[in-house]
Amino acid sequence: MKKKVFIDGQAGTTGLEIAERLSTRSDLELISVDAAKRKELGARLDCARRADLTILCLPDEASGELAQALGEEPVRLIDASTRHRTAEGWAYGIPELKPGFREKVKAARRVSNPGCYATGFVLALRPLVESGLIPRDAAITVNAVSGFSGGGKSMIETFQARDGAAPYELLHYGNYRLDLAHKHLPEMAQWAGLSASPLFLPAVDHFYRGMLVHLPFHAAQLAAWKTDAAAIRDCLARHYRGERFVRVKEPTKDELRDGTFLDPRAVNGTNYADLFVLASEGGHVNLSVCLDNLGKGASGAAVQNLNLMLGFPEETGLVP
Repeated sequence: MKKKVFIDGQAGTTGLEIAERLSTRSDLELISVDAAKRKELGARLDCARRADLTILCLPDEASGELAQALGEEPVRLIDASTRHRTAEGWAYGIPELKPGFREKVKAARRVSNPGCYATGFVLALRPLVESGLIPRDAAITVNAVSGFSGGGKSMIETFQARDGAAPYELLHYGNYRLDLAHKHLPEMAQWAGLSASPLFLPAVDHFYRGMLVHLPFHAAQLAAWKTDAAAIRDCLARHYRGERFVRVKEPTKDELRDGTFLDPRAVNGTNYADLFVLASEGGHVNLSVCLDNLGKGASGAAVQNLNLMLGFPEETGLVP
């Protein structure tokens, strides 16, 4: 018997991508709200109650409204907004992050889908903090770049309006949230196991999807922590051994753009997160994570969590 899935907010970037991933599956039936009633709480609640699982692809306020209205009802939710990522009673949807997380997602009625930047950050850092290689009170810096789809409808329209322009008129690489107060910071600190928020400077560039997250560590930091690149690489490889979607790798010439550049688009269209431990002769380390911000960073993660919650093989609909 087919499982029924309701995507609340199917017209948004993440909702559209999830719907596309699920639409060809014979084990699922997508139900939808009448377009004229898509903002009416009652109509949305009715769909959620008829579904085996509902995915919220909405702004924080609207996601909270529906979740609050359901209260303790046995309706299963995946929330792709920021609203519940550090909330009590919600499982955090990165099954690979720590032993027991996969089982929590399977059993949960409420799962919060992680943020795209946060996914790369916590996958890279949590095992190192848990193992004691990096202290919980460490001063962590993270820099990242995303495709412009990560900024939602408005940013997509702004960038795509320049697609036909001369190259020097395109919107190229630019940092944003210069107040250093990105909305992913609370979940980044909590789920990485840190006692202090990292210093995070994100950026966007003129490509639609893809992401690189960089965590630089100075040789002096690593010496004080009595760790090095080899220990970091071994810890991550050991932690993610056997995982289908998280890979600890050495960058090869074939995987580098023009044989030189780490390409944020390298795993686009997949559910992979690739981790690279890059070291200098002087002992500096840059821990880099490549993922598709709309894949493992959003819709792919939602489908992975859906599969676990509904009892399907975890990789269903996600294998390249």
